[in-house]
Amino acid sequence: MEMQQVRYFLAVARALNFTRAAEECAVTQPALTRAIRQLEEELGGDLLRREGRLSHLTDLGQRMLPLLQQCYDSALTAKSLAAKVKAGELAAMTLAVSRALDLEQIISPLTEMYRKFPGLQLKLRRGTGEQIAAMLKNGEVELAIGGPLGESWDRLEAWPMFSEAFDLVVGADHSLAARNEIDLDIELVRDLRFLVHGEVDAAEFDVGRLRAAGISLDHAHEVDTDRDLESLVVGQFGVAIVPASAMNSSRVRHLNCSALDLRRTVAIYIVTGRPRTREAAAFLTLVRSSNWSQSLA
Repeated sequence: MEMQQVRYFLAVARALNFTRAAEECAVTQPALTRAIRQLEEELGGDLLRREGRLSHLTDLGQRMLPLLQQCYDSALTAKSLAAKVKAGELAAMTLAVSRALDLEQIISPLTEMYRKFPGLQLKLRRGTGEQIAAMLKNGEVELAIGGPLGESWDRLEAWPMFSEAFDLVVGADHSLAARNEIDLDIELVRDLRFLVHGEVDAAEFDVGRLRAAGISLDHAHEVDTDRDLESLVVGQFGVAIVPASAMNSSRVRHLNCSALDLRRTVAIYIVTGRPRTREAAAFLTLVRSSNWSQSLA
């Protein structure tokens, strides 16, 4: 099936007249008729019933009309998109971000990219460290930002951006929120119920350190979204353990507990030796040249 044949059929379906359709398509009537017959042969039946000057769609023609119209429209859209990409009018960047990273942490370089490339189409994917590593390997994304991926692939290259601690987070009305300690005594939380983000990877969240500090997560509440985690914290279902950059709102309070000694390093990842789009290259340069020292200590 050729798009030219489809175009001719759609023209006749609109005009219900071969002569007018041929004029609309700027071809001779015999050429138009021949192309439609070839389309009918391929589809296995008549699409049009010719009755003098006027023509009518057959039952097959009526059934095929919306499908062929959609096919033709999709082809036009693809052609237009390809032309824009070739002319540099449409830019795209694929980026994977750790589920446990607040997008606010990287919104500044993303905004700068949007100013630099006004037609930028951002394709942002969320995932765990394992999922992000797989996205990079199979070429689904060009860049990724997150904590340790737990992946030792030799083509995976990382540039550290900033390091941050994991905090204890309670609701603003929690009894611990009223305490003024700069560094919370771990004895105050050992026997409390905890909440954890189910998408935080073992590669960046060392459960062994918690056990060494006498904290067990065996019966911890586990949720998949920051919003649900915050709601449960505010509802005093327990104490959350989250990255310092996450869940910062007036409804909760972050508490530092250095005895936990939990930290992670957030980095931007690429696959070495793989060609990058100009947009991905520009974003990588922007991130690497940014001053992340003010992000988190």
